[in-house]
Amino acid sequence: LGAGTGYFSARLANMLPKARIYAVDVEPDMVRFLGERAKRENLRNLIAVAGAPDDPRLPEKVDVILLVDVYHHIPARTDYFAALRPALRPGGRLAIVDFRVDAPNGPPRSARIAPDTVKQELARAGYALAAEHDFLPDQYFLVFAPAGR
Repeated sequence: LGAGTGYFSARLANMLPKARIYAVDVEPDMVRFLGERAKRENLRNLIAVAGAPDDPRLPEKVDVILLVDVYHHIPARTDYFAALRPALRPGGRLAIVDFRVDAPNGPPRSARIAPDTVKQELARAGYALAAEHDFLPDQYFLVFAPAGR
């Protein structure tokens, strides 16, 4: 979600040629660019999707939802992610990578959201923390599963 120019989407499509990769963005220019990029790079498994601010409009259930440096752009996050839970297949995961509050790079500090806040918001949205990775120098990497699954 928040695919932008497709930095991760194209890489995932190349790495997983038998998977369908939905590259969702709310900006029409980005969706158009992603569609053109998929054609230009012959990525038949990369599908550009025009999402809405309150609905990613995924065409089917998915195994993984990835957000990189996007979390702070989502309004009404608890409601958004609660509504997103049914889009995950059984065993599916939600991965969030975003800038730490104290990182020297990234968006303005006022736009950053601490990982503890992300965990609290997603718990309210019905998710449980499944994994937390700390190998990135400026970002946190959190993985969630729908609670009770």
